[in-house]
Amino acid sequence: MHIAIVGTGYVGLVSGACFAEMGVEVTCVDIDSKKIERLMQGEIPIYEPGLDDLVRRNASAGRLHFTTDLAACIDDVEVVFSAVGTPPDEDGSADLSYVLDVARTFGRNIKKYTILVTKSTVPVGTAQKVKAVIREELDRRGETVEFEVASNPEFLKEGAAIKDFMSPDRVVVGVESDRAREVMTKLYRPFLINNFRVIFMDIPSAEMTKYAANAMLATRISFMNDIANVCELVGADVNMVRRGIGSDARIGSKFLYPGCGYGGSCFPKDVKALIKTASQHGYDMRVLNAVEEVNERQKNILFEKFSRHFNGDIAGRKVALWGLSFKPETDDMREAPALVLIDSLLRAGCTVCAYDPVAMDECRRRIGDSISYGTSIYDTVLDADAIFLVTEWKEFRLPNWEVIRRAMRPTPVLFDGRNLYLETDMPGIAYRRIG
Repeated sequence: MHIAIVGTGYVGLVSGACFAEMGVEVTCVDIDSKKIERLMQGEIPIYEPGLDDLVRRNASAGRLHFTTDLAACIDDVEVVFSAVGTPPDEDGSADLSYVLDVARTFGRNIKKYTILVTKSTVPVGTAQKVKAVIREELDRRGETVEFEVASNPEFLKEGAAIKDFMSPDRVVVGVESDRAREVMTKLYRPFLINNFRVIFMDIPSAEMTKYAANAMLATRISFMNDIANVCELVGADVNMVRRGIGSDARIGSKFLYPGCGYGGSCFPKDVKALIKTASQHGYDMRVLNAVEEVNERQKNILFEKFSRHFNGDIAGRKVALWGLSFKPETDDMREAPALVLIDSLLRAGCTVCAYDPVAMDECRRRIGDSISYGTSIYDTVLDADAIFLVTEWKEFRLPNWEVIRRAMRPTPVLFDGRNLYLETDMPGIAYRRIG
């Protein structure tokens, strides 16, 4: 089977490499010629554990190809996946310009029955817009070519994307015909050979499923952050509360960890887009509006704790920042809480030294040398007044607290934005956590 995937970002590249690993002939397409050249040379433009080996192995085996020209390969493929970006517009709605550009190229070049599958996260109703654009291009050509559109949203977690793709909880596919269903079943059968769980549905439901899933997870996070903040006021321990409610089978324990706010490429964007979609249809999503408001407020929680701890006397303080990416096992800093914290600290006149195992180059790209960067967590704490734990990387879990305490200024304090530690772990260092 031969497919094309347009877009070599996070979703497109992971999907292409994983399909190729299962024996599918994959051509990855991107308009960025420099990115394609790098990929052809075995250079991976994003950080995802295991992805570099997967890409190189399948490229060497001749199953994974890269090009800037969809038209050059479209005659050979049965399915074209659209995995281009849908960044938020200023009003919060999803920008579909890249998605519709793919549809135009598809319509200008297909010569036989082909399915265009939207893998990007798009609002309900996008498939109809895509179909209209393809028909418009076919009309311009004066030709009648059979085609179909489908929806196949991705549910990959950054840092565990390959495992998620190769052993998915479920694969959601929205189709409009038995023929499209058969093609998509054939494509996904190798991944689910032992527990075949492709959930077929209509296209609008598939488009909504992606938004609803991310909105639910974001809601759980913001709910627990609200609970944590109340726990502090009433003297309860949010970690005990989390264990207590998470043991209820109706609730479960996942995504009940309080912290300093969620970030990344999905939750913030998708919550905004779903709110906007509802608004366009005359409906106010009051719960999701609150979810977004709580999350934006929560990104300031560590700075507020820092300011209170020093009674507002924070100008000139030196601080250490542990973690920059929005979550571990990725260099992604989109909507990262660390960026909000850094901005507040610099505005307050603090000096910041940060360390992250993989995201420091990305941080430099975003904010330059407005902060300094350490080679380890121990570099960052030299003569520091305070530490902020922002991203819960594994290598941060068991530091040498005695070395850290001696390296810091008198009366040091640690602000734990992920509740990774216990107060008893660090004698001589004041400890402040969430909830």
